[in-house]
Amino acid sequence: MFSARLIKHKDSSMLNICDKDLLGKTLNRDNFSLKISEEYYAEKIVEKEEARDLLKKSDNINMVGKDIIDLSVNLGIGSEEGVKVIDGIPFLIVFKM
Repeated sequence: MFSARLIKHKDSSMLNICDKDLLGKTLNRDNFSLKISEEYYAEKIVEKEEARDLLKKSDNINMVGKDIIDLSVNLGIGSEEGVKVIDGIPFLIVFKM
């Protein structure tokens, strides 16, 4: 399962999505900190099929976690080369043009 927040603004949409078990955690690397907050990622809990649909229809995607990134890359949305790792957790941002 995944935790997702879809933000629509004018003609575009931004999807913030993460593996559900990462909610509330803070990832750290050097001087950088990434908080996986409920306000940013937790509008609703979604299953794999709904996550797949959200990934396909969103213009910009901010994702954290191995499972959601694997799903996205398998759909051809983003690539392994763009994945960064923070505290052992993969992180990927995709801007569709």
